[in-house]
Amino acid sequence: MSGVFITFEGSEGGGKTTQVSLLAEALRARGHDVVETREPGGTSIGQTLRQLLLRPHTGRPTDTLAPSAELLLMLADRAQHIHEVILSGLQAGHIVLCDRYADSTTAYQGYGRGFDLAEVAQLNAFVCGVCRPQLTFVLDLPVAVGMERAQERRGTAAVDQFEAASVSFHERVREGFLAIARAEPERVCLIDATQDIEAVHTAVLAGVRKHLPTLL
Repeated sequence: MSGVFITFEGSEGGGKTTQVSLLAEALRARGHDVVETREPGGTSIGQTLRQLLLRPHTGRPTDTLAPSAELLLMLADRAQHIHEVILSGLQAGHIVLCDRYADSTTAYQGYGRGFDLAEVAQLNAFVCGVCRPQLTFVLDLPVAVGMERAQERRGTAAVDQFEAASVSFHERVREGFLAIARAEPERVCLIDATQDIEAVHTAVLAGVRKHLPTLL
């Protein structure tokens, strides 16, 4: 494949969606063809799965996904996403920017929900195949700051089951992302997301120039 695959990861409120858009704008200004996408929900089928995964939290057991169902729906969304969007974009030579990917499954369902990390890795490998990111940005910030930002962004909308999870859950998720960054420094660029938007964008551009210098 001749394209380039870049992912953005991190806990709630880190500003991933904003940074995807800003990087896409910078890359297009250099003449690159860019695909912006996200998980869950990067396809029409994925949108349906996203509604299930991010359904409003009511606290009732019948309205709450079992952790195993959550994991499998995330993987199903990714399989469809790769089939429809990511693989074709890479084969066409585009730069694919994705807001969340397999590392989120490791962090949220592995570290957060407590599934065996080796089993999660096997499931991710099965679903992702050759679609592995060349560069991943982890936008890191303290859980309390991230949840406050998420609440401001949400406004009066209902809380989903991830945002409603305990602080300890989100601390485990954050540690998951930090562990991934420590384990794979050749792929993962860790960025302090407590900075303002422009400072984070500058750090993202610096990360691209370091890891993929031909792009910028």
